[in-house]
Amino acid sequence: MEKLLTDLGPVCAVIGAQWGDEGKGKVIDILAGHFDVIARACGGANAGHTIVVNAKKHVFHLLPAGSLHEGKSVVLGSGMVIHLPTLLEEIQTLEDAGIAIVDRLLISPAAHIVFAFHKQIDAAMELRLTKQQGKGIGTTKRGIGPAYMDKAARRGWRMEVLRLREADWRAGLQGHMADVAQSYDVTVNVDAEVEDLRRAQTKLKGCLMVSAPDMLRIFLDERKKILIEGAQATLLDIDHGTYPYVTSSSTTAAGALQGLGLPPKTLTSCIGVAKAYCTRVGEGDFLTEASGKTAERLRERGGEYGATTGRPRRCGWLSIPDLKHAATINGFDCWNITKLDVLDEERAIPVGVGMEKGKVIYEELPGWESSTSALTAFEDLPEQAKKYIRFIEEQTGIPVRLIGTGQGREEMIVRQNS
Repeated sequence: MEKLLTDLGPVCAVIGAQWGDEGKGKVIDILAGHFDVIARACGGANAGHTIVVNAKKHVFHLLPAGSLHEGKSVVLGSGMVIHLPTLLEEIQTLEDAGIAIVDRLLISPAAHIVFAFHKQIDAAMELRLTKQQGKGIGTTKRGIGPAYMDKAARRGWRMEVLRLREADWRAGLQGHMADVAQSYDVTVNVDAEVEDLRRAQTKLKGCLMVSAPDMLRIFLDERKKILIEGAQATLLDIDHGTYPYVTSSSTTAAGALQGLGLPPKTLTSCIGVAKAYCTRVGEGDFLTEASGKTAERLRERGGEYGATTGRPRRCGWLSIPDLKHAATINGFDCWNITKLDVLDEERAIPVGVGMEKGKVIYEELPGWESSTSALTAFEDLPEQAKKYIRFIEEQTGIPVRLIGTGQGREEMIVRQNS
């Protein structure tokens, strides 16, 4: 681990390379103990990180997964959209577990707020699109898109409003009522929204930074190490993903730096996280998608149900072109390949390596048909499992430094040299 940490340097980003749900939370949790600051830059409660520690499952939607490590400063960046009741609930969950967070939580005043009416608008827009086109985007209906719409329209509410008075909140929300009702047939419950703001003000007012970039600059000047936690993943990026079936924020390393206000030259490393197979939630192309019993087998073995929505995930095989695309955009220094153990029972493992006349070209690799669960040394892997990892390295030109072999925090292979 020490060699890996040295190679990562003082500012490391962990970015998903597929359509999310790759298992970023686990590697972040492992690395967080070796960093001083854990930062999340973009997105909202449509993300979900699941960490298993001592057989207990912890699910985070807004707070970084690294928040489990006491004593680490936690930053929520300007690029985020924050649903206040969800954030307060996560804080309470940590406090109930004996983990203090508020005294080390720093929130950018420029981060935007997701209101309950944003969720209603989200559902209304999805229904409208389904009626018009026969299917929607597959949104989580967490209000993320409408909140970013308000942000782009320069009428969004930022976290800095928690410094204002209740009268200011009421006046602003009442101004929203007519527009929201006319455009989406949605009613704004002003009293309920004000109550959420009041509760958040009581708990979070002391967490608001004067300036997120200035605070991060201070951390860097103090030689503190920063771990940047990506949300969603590259193929869901608003600019570089499988549009229009994407999220509403920039989910790349560059997007994370923008959301935090960090200059590009500060980033010293970037870890790309990908499952040993692939999954997707919602609509959109998935060229290496499996079907029937094969998909069901991967789903059940991998526990492929959304941490945020509980929806069953579409399952399929690894796509090398997708990994190369993500690597090109993010500049990955190494891979974390997760859930290798899910493939333990496969006799043969197809991997998408290209396209010809609109069809996927597969290369079929032999399976290992033996357990890799909980292994922590590369040398202990079955020979065909080693070949599978080396195949990913050869095809992408990027070393695999971390390999997940189970849900637990300790079930990870860390390779000093590939």
